[in-house]
Amino acid sequence: MILLQSHSRFLLQTLLNRLQNLEKGIELDHHWVEFDDVRYHVQVSTKNPHVLLLSVSLPPPSSETIFVNGLPFGAIDAIKAAYGATVQIKDPPRDGFNLTLKINLSKLPANQDQRQSFLVKIASVREVVLGAPLRVILKHLASRTVAPDIDPLVALVHRPRESFFLVPKADKVTVVYPMRFNDSIDTVLATSFLQEFVEARRTAGLHNTPPCSWSLTPPQELKEVSADALLANAGFVTFVIFPRHVEGPKLDRTVWNLSTFHAYVSYHVKCSEGFMHTRMRRRVESLIQALDRARPDLEKKTAMNRSFKRLGLKKESRNSSFS
Repeated sequence: MILLQSHSRFLLQTLLNRLQNLEKGIELDHHWVEFDDVRYHVQVSTKNPHVLLLSVSLPPPSSETIFVNGLPFGAIDAIKAAYGATVQIKDPPRDGFNLTLKINLSKLPANQDQRQSFLVKIASVREVVLGAPLRVILKHLASRTVAPDIDPLVALVHRPRESFFLVPKADKVTVVYPMRFNDSIDTVLATSFLQEFVEARRTAGLHNTPPCSWSLTPPQELKEVSADALLANAGFVTFVIFPRHVEGPKLDRTVWNLSTFHAYVSYHVKCSEGFMHTRMRRRVESLIQALDRARPDLEKKTAMNRSFKRLGLKKESRNSSFS
């Protein structure tokens, strides 16, 4: 199984290229979209080449998800903790975006390794912002407490107008994903994939992973959720996160994996579909080659090295009528 990277590779490459050409004063204006409809905009002007503006547009939230000033709760504090004084939050952001960051490239660490690490952290702005509420809840789980003023059922956005749900408690956090797919083939493949995903935990060596279950009907934890939010044609996946899963460095990995679980499943479904298409094309090509080898030769050569064509029944009957 392939895990998605937490940083945007294109954003990281853009930042590195900008640092290499910092003194040239080249203007930048890049737009691009990544999975789950997260949009980016990078802009640098020739008047101030050391300042880079990074704007991010998040997936539109569903009615169950609460945004504070256009961002998930805890996102502002997470940005300040991750980037410090090197990155400033512009208020208001650019039109059409949830967040605009002003990055002073001249204040980056002088040490090469530290600079690279900081650029990777900037390229991981998606994880910092969208994963902020989940990080708050799981940090309290690590200390076996519940975040203050938190609802008993929390909805977090992960796809356009789609949410996954958390039930935070002091000893565990239950995470439930309604799995939806637009394509019928993707739905069938995802259902099979998720059933195998649950069975894989019984394999030796995976007993310490979070307990996982799958069902066609919503679990009891979502009994208070509206019917529109529970439209899932590929069932419901439930993970139970315990304090041991978020201790120390495990926290960052758990936050990212839970935030992008639907994208992880979609990626592997598309890979499986592409693999099956490739196998079918190869099978058709081999059958065509077998038919070509089985086709009889239309020309035969006699002992005098002369060739003649074998006539079909229709041609033979037509020739005999003129004789």
